[in-house]
Amino acid sequence: MRQVLQSLSDGRTTVAEVPAPQAPRGGILVRTSRSLISSGTERMLIDFGRAGWLEKARQQPDKVRAVIDKARTDGIAAALEAVRSRLAQPLQPGYCNVGSIVEIGAGVDGFALGDRVVSNGPHAEWVGVPRNLCARVPAEVGDDEAVFTILGAIALQGVRLALPTLGECFAVIGLGLVGLLAVQVLRASGCRVLGIDPDSRRRELAGQFGAETVAVERGEEVLAVAEAFSRGQGIDGVLITAATSSNEPVTQAARMCRKRGRIVLVGVAGLALDRSEFYEKELLFQVSCSYGPGRYDSDYEERGNDYPAAFVRWTEQRNFQAVLDMLRAGQLAVTPLISHRFSIDAAPAAYELLATASEPYLGILLEYPGPGSGESPRRTVRYASQERRSLGSPRIAFIGAGNYATRVLIPAFASAGVRLQGIASKGGVTAAYCARKFGFGRATSDPEALMSAEDIDAVIIATRHDSHAAFVVRALQSGKHVFVEKPLAITTQELNDIVTAWEAAGVGGIRPCLVVGFNRRFAPQVLRMKSLLGTIRAPKSFIATANAGALPLTHWTQDRQVGGGRIIGEACHFVDLLRFLAGEPIVESSIRTLGEPGSMPGDSATITLRFADGSIGTIHYLANGHRSFPKERIEVFCGGRVLRLDNFRRLRGHGWPGFKTLHLWRQDKGHKALAQAFVNAVRTGGDAPVAFHELIEVSRIVVALDEAAHR
Repeated sequence: MRQVLQSLSDGRTTVAEVPAPQAPRGGILVRTSRSLISSGTERMLIDFGRAGWLEKARQQPDKVRAVIDKARTDGIAAALEAVRSRLAQPLQPGYCNVGSIVEIGAGVDGFALGDRVVSNGPHAEWVGVPRNLCARVPAEVGDDEAVFTILGAIALQGVRLALPTLGECFAVIGLGLVGLLAVQVLRASGCRVLGIDPDSRRRELAGQFGAETVAVERGEEVLAVAEAFSRGQGIDGVLITAATSSNEPVTQAARMCRKRGRIVLVGVAGLALDRSEFYEKELLFQVSCSYGPGRYDSDYEERGNDYPAAFVRWTEQRNFQAVLDMLRAGQLAVTPLISHRFSIDAAPAAYELLATASEPYLGILLEYPGPGSGESPRRTVRYASQERRSLGSPRIAFIGAGNYATRVLIPAFASAGVRLQGIASKGGVTAAYCARKFGFGRATSDPEALMSAEDIDAVIIATRHDSHAAFVVRALQSGKHVFVEKPLAITTQELNDIVTAWEAAGVGGIRPCLVVGFNRRFAPQVLRMKSLLGTIRAPKSFIATANAGALPLTHWTQDRQVGGGRIIGEACHFVDLLRFLAGEPIVESSIRTLGEPGSMPGDSATITLRFADGSIGTIHYLANGHRSFPKERIEVFCGGRVLRLDNFRRLRGHGWPGFKTLHLWRQDKGHKALAQAFVNAVRTGGDAPVAFHELIEVSRIVVALDEAAHR
């Protein structure tokens, strides 16, 4: 399918051929007929992409600080590589979409095949959207009108927060698409409206919708006009729907408001507020969050759990429905807002218009081929054949094309001498990006197409943690060799399923190679530590300190149902590392989490391990430290000697004859070495780089530790 993609590195807009998505669980697949370019938001993205490095840094100082911190801990090269990789990832612009349902995912009711719906899907021929982010379009509302629903919901949510009452006077600063829709919503609410914008054409439209305006070019002064408009009482409320870094809109709004007036920021503006103006008038200032309650709540948006209407009357979806009702009733006029139409193939020209403003524009529609074109969702896109490259090398496929796979895993396997046969991602876009960048033979949104393919020897699984076990089992059942990024599984039952599949895979043939991404045991400095420790027969004391840093509770890794939590998802690395260094089975384990007794465990904990030879290990996995401290430190005390490894860059020995230091210019956590070891095992049919019983031992212990932490 064709989809619009943008580059944040240079601002270029392209129409790419990418695999069509599948209907997500709890969602629907829509064939697009129209999408609307959000000129404010999408113009800002283009400007950011076309800006130079210094300007990008100036616009995002918090990101600059994060890069500096990464450079201090991981090295300058790693930090720059991370920045380049992030900027190179394709952006999927667009969030105003209308089309017809062609597939319905599991667990969805209230929709039927063929229904026309609006959604926040991107500019693409086919979009998969969750059920709470779409709404059915009434028969009386055409596609050209319905495509404005999402922007209408943004305007509506801002108006709701402003709490207008019949007869009040409001000002709208910024008469772009959202501003002009807000004018109409306020007029429908029985309010008098003053529209403020330097563009005379937009003011003329606001006048058509019943607003009075300020003609600055004719010498009219905004505050004086607002004073007269409010009959000397001050404006009751102001909606700021502009997109600017200037503080002027907020300052202007405060000065025109009456005492206890309301200001709602719907767009973007500078927020250097003058306290005295807000203090003396007791002004209420609020920032509106997109379409309404539910936005950015994964429980609502991704899992489809609605809020009870009795307690949250207006959610995102219910705001969509309200806008569609207004369109059906003729209370919103959107046809005058359409200034341009482009076919999806001509989207780059539409974005060039947006970037250069070579002519006046407002609502820019993208149009797509109709159902009569005979096309159906194509979920696999093929690229140049790999048959003449690396003949005889293992043929691999990736499932998952996120940032970690793109930055770390794919380059590691590409350098190991393999044939990159295929790659799958949920939406298809990142898979297509990786296919073009690294030379995969095909990209798909259907993982099963890779699992069952006869031209694939091994599968690399780099998806979210809750999907690992199911993919491992399916790959083993298909006779594929498997590399799965940690963790192997997030529940005991999943581990049992993997053991069953592993045992069945070895019946009557060669057992597939199964590896988990415990890369740290393959790091060069760790291997040197292992060789040094091999000369000491006495029990050892291991201390691993992970200065992991805080993550918000809303992050997917913190969700035990999706990410398994940070003990399973991240601390597992250190359990495996100490198991490797000790070279002995773990016979005892315990965990203590940081926090008040009886409170919910956080993401800071101390894990203690005892090994069969009497060695002990302590893992401090902490989210409450300072970023200037090493992110990972491994210390070993044994036989009157000490080893200390900081951030996989600096290894120092104390009391070791013939060894003092092993320092690296660039951090090496063993990713390439592990990938090479896996590839070699697949190529030769030799033993797996890590014994299966060790993988299961470590995984069971980590799952048990997490369960103990949550008792």
